Amino acid sequence: MIVCVCHRVSDHTIAHAARSGAEFDDIQLELGVATQCGKCEDCARALWSECRPSHKLAHLSQALQMPGAQPVTWMAAV
Repeated sequence: MIVCVCHRVSDHTIAHAARSGAEFDDIQLELGVATQCGKCEDCARALWSECRPSHKLAHLSQALQMPGAQPVTWMAAV
């Protein structure tokens, strides 16, 4: 979905930048999000906040995508 119509920036692009650790100011500078008409700023900030690494689920998602990562399985003691 296109979030910023003025600069044609998608939710996937914003989410990827956020997951990579970009601050919102960085996203504005690099992608132009919320720098022209400003109508996308609330949506873009919410998406950035949801996807940035400080969000607990984002940490889990990133950890599971690391090479060799395996989910923990619990085994009962025999």
